Amino acid sequence: MKGNGKEPETAKEIILETYSLDVEGMKIDVQISRRPTLYVPLYSIKIPGLAEGTRLILDTQIRGELVGEVNIDIAEMLDAQKSKYVRDQFFSKTSRVLLRHFPNLSPDNLKVLSAYLMQYTLGLGDLEPFLHDENLEEIVVNSARQPIWVYNKKHGWCITNIILKEEKSIQDYAAAIGRRVGRQINLLNPLMDARLMTGDRVNATLFPISTMGNTITIRKFARNPWTPPLFIQSNTISVDVMALLWLGIQNEMSILVSGGTGSGKTSFLNALSNLFPPNQRIISIEDTREIYLPSFLQWVPLSTRLPNPEGKGEVRMLDLLVNSLRMRPDRIIVGEVRRRREAEILFEAMHTGHSVLATLHADNAEQTISRLTNPPIDIPPIVINALDLIVVQYRNRRTGIRRTFEVAEIDDRGRQKVIYRWNPRTDKLEKIEELSALADRIALYTGMTTKEINADIAEKSMLLNHMVKNNCVDIEKVGRVVAEYYNNKDALIEAVEDGRSIDDIIR
Repeated sequence: MKGNGKEPETAKEIILETYSLDVEGMKIDVQISRRPTLYVPLYSIKIPGLAEGTRLILDTQIRGELVGEVNIDIAEMLDAQKSKYVRDQFFSKTSRVLLRHFPNLSPDNLKVLSAYLMQYTLGLGDLEPFLHDENLEEIVVNSARQPIWVYNKKHGWCITNIILKEEKSIQDYAAAIGRRVGRQINLLNPLMDARLMTGDRVNATLFPISTMGNTITIRKFARNPWTPPLFIQSNTISVDVMALLWLGIQNEMSILVSGGTGSGKTSFLNALSNLFPPNQRIISIEDTREIYLPSFLQWVPLSTRLPNPEGKGEVRMLDLLVNSLRMRPDRIIVGEVRRRREAEILFEAMHTGHSVLATLHADNAEQTISRLTNPPIDIPPIVINALDLIVVQYRNRRTGIRRTFEVAEIDDRGRQKVIYRWNPRTDKLEKIEELSALADRIALYTGMTTKEINADIAEKSMLLNHMVKNNCVDIEKVGRVVAEYYNNKDALIEAVEDGRSIDDIIR
């Protein structure tokens, strides 16, 4: 890549992981390693078979020729279908131009060079490989003084071998992102929040607001969303606690997922949403699209919109919340509760019979109630009893592990009681108290006895264990198993008890 640093000192480093990426048809090798001279893992990327001299010709001569020959309309690039057409046309034109300059190019090399030109003309150049790596959660450019950093799901923060050597390059990338979504970033407007077509969220700042240089922070949208079996596989939550939450979802309980930054609140919210019955209408409301549900569900995702440069056209979370109540929702998902008016409408929705899932920044169940009932949210404590459960997510920044820290129920007086709490010594969720308020509410609306509630949790645990055992973690497959449970439970349980595969069950 253009910004490559020194090649790894292979004799002194420990290879942690290697894999390849496909970026517009171009193979890019990734190596993650540890060096004695670095305190964090090194994330190295390399394009096989692309020499520095070839890059120079592509960048200085052929790219300019292509820009003159290919008419690129920004509006078309914003449309998913038209964007594919533009890319196909560009690829075709690129191949002809390359063959004009290099008539003896092999088909494989032609594909690599065309993909490179696509990446640096229609894509985001040096940032493009990181955007294609599904193992990354964050991509961070801090300045031209240091390499790009990435947050890898397995290895945590890694320093890369790519450096954007000029501050202007960082500003150009930020401006290119802004143009695609109708946003501006310049000296008069040095801060920018934007969303890529892929759903990735971008924040950019310019010097001197960021005193060390221009910055870009990209939070990637999960291409493979988290599901309940994935959380169980990763030991984030125990199977019996997930089964309890499923029981709550089935009985239309309202759940608030809280936790610190990066603790996995939205991912857990997404996993819980996989457990909705297929015969209900779901409305999700987010600042940035992160929720992703099975395709067969009746789901309407809504997202906020920032104002244009003239200050017009803004759509706030509050606007969407009010509007969602007019859309006859059975379930409402809210990405994050931040303000009093939003919380008031949310709890009003709970009191009027809507099942609500939402997230909030708080470190434990007690703090969650405190945040809700004190400024700036400051809703009356009397309305808290509309909430049924609080699930607290935790992330250990030193080790990178994520765990469900607490599960608490809310009684009729709006008080929280912790049912499960994570023990860091045993790395297990341990039962602190028996169910009471939640069990009473389920019994009130279903007539289930305590024995029947426990049997139902055991049944759901068996099904979740079967999905984990069969590595059924894909969102579509998990969704179909859950739908089968609601529509044809006896046959599904019989199939699971017989040990049949998931593919056979949902065929």
